[in-house]
Amino acid sequence: MMLMMSRRSLLGLLALCASVAFCKPTSEKKERVHHSKDLDERDPIDQNGFQFDHDAFMGREGSKTFDQLTPEESKERLGKIVDRIDDDQDGLVTADELTSWIKRAQNRYVDDNVKKHWNEYDTNRDGQISWEEYRNATYGFHVDESFSDVSNDEDKASYRKMLKRDVRRFEKADKDGDKVATREEFTAFLHPEEFDYMKPIVVLETIEDIDKDGDGMVDEKEYVGDMYSPVDGESEPDWVKNEQEQFRRFRDLNKDGKMDKEEVERWILPGDYDHAMAEAKHLIHESDKDEDGKLSKEEFLENYNRFVGSAVTNFGELLDNHDEF
Repeated sequence: MMLMMSRRSLLGLLALCASVAFCKPTSEKKERVHHSKDLDERDPIDQNGFQFDHDAFMGREGSKTFDQLTPEESKERLGKIVDRIDDDQDGLVTADELTSWIKRAQNRYVDDNVKKHWNEYDTNRDGQISWEEYRNATYGFHVDESFSDVSNDEDKASYRKMLKRDVRRFEKADKDGDKVATREEFTAFLHPEEFDYMKPIVVLETIEDIDKDGDGMVDEKEYVGDMYSPVDGESEPDWVKNEQEQFRRFRDLNKDGKMDKEEVERWILPGDYDHAMAEAKHLIHESDKDEDGKLSKEEFLENYNRFVGSAVTNFGELLDNHDEF
């Protein structure tokens, strides 16, 4: 899900991390809207693309496994997956069955992500991750918490900001305050949106990322600016006007022109909307040829590129989006 991070911000953080060894601070992974595990809002820039559907259906990492396959191989593997989704084995996949599959796919992403990073940070192999282990593996052993050995002042300020944020998030995730994270606490540290006690951190970090004038709130200009940066000579895309309307009608609930902490929380951590179910219904709507509200294996395979990618479909997307290069 776009997760409301501007492309320019993301590229800047990636470039910054490339300049110092081992830099993988949590702020690099910052995302905005957290509806369920790794399932967020469809990027308004890519309304017609399939990548969101692929990530929702297979999980972000799982979808990548299809990217090197031929269309025939993708279809064959998708057919086997459909058999697993069809819990009652009646030959048809319902919205509930597809929703259950999507939720399992997103759960796997979080578990796999923690597993992938665990040994990287648990350097003494004691089954826990101390703050010192995480800090050294992330920022490098040269850290004196002032980054005096970083020559560029702008980079130095950025590192200090990221370190301060990581300290605060680690301390919040560390429920017993012993400065050592168990697997559950480290999961809360990497994926705070999945834990109720971490919600204040998610809201605070979001406001810090978007709030440019330092008033502790998010106005319409800041909200839109986080997703879109005007380019000289180019007309404003239609989706920008839609986001402006979204802000005025649904984000700024008290109509004071800004989102406070409560309004930001309702935006990025909505609790009254099942996005996995919404995505399941969307996939069925797009692929249900006989309009019976369910999907047969044939319907999955006829519209396979809606659910999974392949080397061919990815090449086509590159051609369609050549301006990104």
